[in-house]
Amino acid sequence: MDAVVSAGVVIAGIFISYSGIQWIDPLISLIIMVVVIFSTWSLLTESLRLSLDAVPENIDVEKIKTKLLKQEGVKNIHHIHIWAMSTTKNAMTAHLILENDLNGGQISKIKAELKHELEHMNIQHVTFETESENCKDEFCE
Repeated sequence: MDAVVSAGVVIAGIFISYSGIQWIDPLISLIIMVVVIFSTWSLLTESLRLSLDAVPENIDVEKIKTKLLKQEGVKNIHHIHIWAMSTTKNAMTAHLILENDLNGGQISKIKAELKHELEHMNIQHVTFETESENCKDEFCE
């Protein structure tokens, strides 16, 4: 890319020095500007998404929610937040509403299975908060 820009500047300079047509310089500058913007647009949009902690483009939140709700013992899910930690790693936090009669071992097993499933969906770092389905406390919502 840099070589093309440099070649454009050199060619414009040679053309201006032989022809004396000065408006070639701003024309070449505009053409170079368009080429640079066009070639870096995807990098700009990806950087913006990263800086805003937006859900990565390749992540489908509804598909993830559907997958999590298929897990035995999970009744509902809310407060789902997914963001990119880098250009290759994604993170997620969510509140799981679980069946009432689960013990600590069963809850740990559910979390581990869900984290494994999410790795296959390009989410590498997951934090779950769990609630029982009959929780009526203000901290459950």
